[in-house]
Amino acid sequence: MKKLLNYKPTFLLFSLILGIILQFYFPYSRLNILSLFSILIVFSIVLFLLKHFKLKKSFTLIVTITFVLIGISAVKIQNPKSYSNFYFNKNIENKSVILEIQKVLKPGNYYTKHVAKVIQVNNKETQGKILLNIKKEDTLTPLKVGQLLYLAPNFKELIPPLNPHQFDYKNYLAKQHIYHQIFTEDNQYKIVGYNHSVFSYIAEIRNTIQFSLKQYHFSKNELAVINALLLGQRQDISKELLQDYTNAGAIHILAISGLHIGIILLILSYLFKPLEKLPRGKIISTFLIVFLLWLFALLAGLNASVVRAVTMFTFVAIGQSFQQKQPIEHSLVTSMFILLLVNPIFLFDVGFQLSYLAVFGIVWTRPLLYNLWKPKWKIIDKFWQLLTVSIAAQAGILPISLYYFHQFPSLFIFSNLLIIPFLGGILIGGILIILLAITNLLPQFLANIYGFVIYLMNSTVNFIAKKEDFLLKEIPMSFIEMIAWYLVIISIIQLVTTKRIKQFSFVLLSIICLQVVLISEKNLRKKKSEFIVFHKSRKTLIGNRISSRIDLFHNLDKSITTDKLIVSYRTNENVTTHFTERTPNIFFLKKDTIIAVDSLGVYNFGIQNPIVVLQHSPKINLNRLLRTISPKKIIADGSNYKSYINRWESTCKKQQTPFYYTGQNGAFVIY
Repeated sequence: MKKLLNYKPTFLLFSLILGIILQFYFPYSRLNILSLFSILIVFSIVLFLLKHFKLKKSFTLIVTITFVLIGISAVKIQNPKSYSNFYFNKNIENKSVILEIQKVLKPGNYYTKHVAKVIQVNNKETQGKILLNIKKEDTLTPLKVGQLLYLAPNFKELIPPLNPHQFDYKNYLAKQHIYHQIFTEDNQYKIVGYNHSVFSYIAEIRNTIQFSLKQYHFSKNELAVINALLLGQRQDISKELLQDYTNAGAIHILAISGLHIGIILLILSYLFKPLEKLPRGKIISTFLIVFLLWLFALLAGLNASVVRAVTMFTFVAIGQSFQQKQPIEHSLVTSMFILLLVNPIFLFDVGFQLSYLAVFGIVWTRPLLYNLWKPKWKIIDKFWQLLTVSIAAQAGILPISLYYFHQFPSLFIFSNLLIIPFLGGILIGGILIILLAITNLLPQFLANIYGFVIYLMNSTVNFIAKKEDFLLKEIPMSFIEMIAWYLVIISIIQLVTTKRIKQFSFVLLSIICLQVVLISEKNLRKKKSEFIVFHKSRKTLIGNRISSRIDLFHNLDKSITTDKLIVSYRTNENVTTHFTERTPNIFFLKKDTIIAVDSLGVYNFGIQNPIVVLQHSPKINLNRLLRTISPKKIIADGSNYKSYINRWESTCKKQQTPFYYTGQNGAFVIY
């Protein structure tokens, strides 16, 4: 760890990350890109002068500020909103636009989904990406990467989460610089051309490969896994199969990542080993390895996870060829620096965080685990190496994976031990199958054998996933707790590595910090109380929370305990839930009284100025209700007809009474 911190690019990386975080969370819009470049040039001149006169402390300070500014600049440069030709800076109402399809996403229940670039608004060149939704129809021809579409759409804001702790899809897309979406149908757009680019050619090659593979009678799941493993395309994987891999702790196998690229690197290094005997053989070998890795990345569509992994192992390969000391640690830092410089938003990508933490976990923790026991038998030693790698990777990602996913697949060791030893063969076999398939030289019996191998892998994962007692779910973990746990893990690794008594004090300090965080959060939960009208389409769900318990009043079916909305709230807030099917007519809070008016339409309880919750489309005269009890606010939940909601909103607007609809504004919360 100390040697890594002394590695100069590590310091520059931290400065760059600080700049990225500052600009992302506290954007300073007035500072344009030209101004930033001017400031950076001035700082570069100052750096040169400071170094010339050997003013080390001032030099360090200016270097820090310079790379913080570089981080800020990188975020601004990547954000299309920073430019005057961003499509939303134009008047786009009732305008015609031309879109270029950039990516085909996994389809939803009613719409096919695509990422498209807005290249023209009324014959004026623009930039920026949108989410394109096309209604599913039997006659719909799938769109291809590179196709140009002409249409006159309505740009709509992305929908924010409507309930507490719900997945924020709007924020997820915003991190990819997608801020709006378009809904259209097959007869509302026209294909007007095709933009030939590297990405469109690669997409065509992938389509050709997929078409060739379909001729060999692979099952749907087998073909979906082959596409994911070798082409980086996960659109066709069923929800059930995806859930199996998640529950078995093997989801990383389906996403081309450091694991796959690392295995390919090892295989290529072995194959090109004889070249190293030639003059400058190491350079030739490294060049070929890097070239083939990036060729594979291109074939996989240059997805974010693929680019990260290939960049990481490119630097590892180069570091090994020059026989650097600690090539892996230094290569990781260098690759992370380059990636964040090119695309700073990677920093907020979950896959990016998991990838690097897993590899750092392996680099720092695996040697410690492996040295605990050194088997004499070679086969046992290989399995012990694999086991220590799996445990070390989990040590690196455990706190952050609990923070994001709140579950721990305790059988991950078995799924890794059963699959990863054969993954190299599966990858190489898959590449061979693809090459033979596109040249029409693939014998059916060979396709059957490979299909059976994929079937065996899926069946193994399914078998492990069914052992639900070993899948630990609903594990609460806040951001502060995650940081505290990482402090404990890092301090323990440092203690074991350095074996110094001084380091033991850091372990104790980190444990005390963790205890303070846990006790503080527990006390905060005990003090918290809130009343929530959740949004649930065609249903009612009201929560009344006091301390660490929430009473939920609902008309949902028996599966309410496993409903995603409830599970997400219960886990993130770390509370117990109590369910009641009948909703009370009156709730008394500290400052407010709340009346729930259901389909019976009863509301006259002699209470003035309450908050009124309308549910189950009550047939009431809202004008009369407003005159009779003078409510502070009218709340309509998701159980009401849309026509009723529109009428109530219009009435409240005329009577100047605040109106709140959960389907538009999200859950209504009173603290």
